[in-house]
Amino acid sequence: MLAAFQLPSTVPVERLPHLYYQMWLIRYFDEKVDQFFARGMIHGTTHLYVGQEAVAVGACAVLDEKDKITSTHRGHGHCIAKGADVNRMMSELFGKANGYCKGKGGSMHIADVEKGNLGANGIVGGGIPIAVGAALTSKMKELGYVVLCFFGDGAANEGSFHESLNLAAIWDLPVVFLCENNQYGMSGSVKDMFRIENIADRAAGYGMPGRVVDGNDIFQVMSAVDEAVRRARAGEGPTLIEAKTYRWKGHSKSDAKKYRTREEEKWWRENKDPIRRMEEVLFSEGILTEEEAEKLREKAARSVEEAVDFAEKSPMPSLDTLEEDVYA
Repeated sequence: MLAAFQLPSTVPVERLPHLYYQMWLIRYFDEKVDQFFARGMIHGTTHLYVGQEAVAVGACAVLDEKDKITSTHRGHGHCIAKGADVNRMMSELFGKANGYCKGKGGSMHIADVEKGNLGANGIVGGGIPIAVGAALTSKMKELGYVVLCFFGDGAANEGSFHESLNLAAIWDLPVVFLCENNQYGMSGSVKDMFRIENIADRAAGYGMPGRVVDGNDIFQVMSAVDEAVRRARAGEGPTLIEAKTYRWKGHSKSDAKKYRTREEEKWWRENKDPIRRMEEVLFSEGILTEEEAEKLREKAARSVEEAVDFAEKSPMPSLDTLEEDVYA
């Protein structure tokens, strides 16, 4: 039945419709957030994950509940893929008291420790050493969990990347480094920022495996991350995976995308849409019908609308809590 693709043993066929739903949930969530920022209903800034859904969902699909992730400034997709409550996420973006950070963190700082999400990070590359620290804890205390570290192509040129990969390698830490190469670090093309073809080629310099996958193919992502997680869990150390993908929106809400052509954007949307590509496989393999797919899309859209309603009706933080959660 599954001749067209292979699934890790950790992902049963019956779970694929849920992963399809998660991808739509991420897309609808961030498209709604985009609308609210444009209307001035949400403040601060945001970095949208539209177009990259296969990376977060595929990677988190092969993790155990006890496993951890570290996220990035573009973290809504990671948060949802790790099982977050979109009601609390939306409340956080609205600055409400029942948000994940009590309304004080906003888009770039959502964490869900109960689900294993150690947090998004407003600092480029900031989550990489945190992931190494969490992996060191797992190894020293024999806790058995693996840490999946998401970061972007821009972070691969930060000092934290090099120091963290070196430490993880020499200590054989249970961490998987997953670089989401979406082709642009803010407004700079990766072609201008690297003299190597693949960021994953850097793995050899640290003595760990490096692998490149199509980040818009959820099945490739699942396979690569599953192999790396198994290796880490067996005490064989870290892996660097580069998932080549593409962000459909600008870097942040103020980005007019003048550094790339509309033709390029159109090509990625029409040829590499990760949700449509998964859908084609599910249809061809008889795992999902068009009617079932439509119901899952409607469910995802409804979940986002319910999250908006929840956030709008939620209370603002009280002035009495102004000095709570401040550690300086």
